[in-house]
Amino acid sequence: MSEIVQTFPKKKIELIIEAPALKNVIRAFEKRKIVGYTVFPVLAGSGHEGQWDSSGAVGDTGRMTCVVCVLDPAELDLVMFDVDKIIRAQIGIALISDVQVIRRDHF
Repeated sequence: MSEIVQTFPKKKIELIIEAPALKNVIRAFEKRKIVGYTVFPVLAGSGHEGQWDSSGAVGDTGRMTCVVCVLDPAELDLVMFDVDKIIRAQIGIALISDVQVIRRDHF
């Protein structure tokens, strides 16, 4: 007999940003007491300006990074207020989605 796992609604923010903006995004998270996030390198992609890749990038210039965090829906507006100011000044996009988690106390 299988048990039903209880889930809890949260919001997920995914940011694709230029690597130099990462410190500012983390600072914005910390300001709002968002302590859980994950950072991934972004190797290539395509957007409204066409295809790109980071194969020839030297240092952080030209490198893109993905930052993912899951948070309580009540925290979203304040966090995105700060993040919006950062990504509007750089190359970047923000994706926000509804997610369900099974460990509510981790977010």
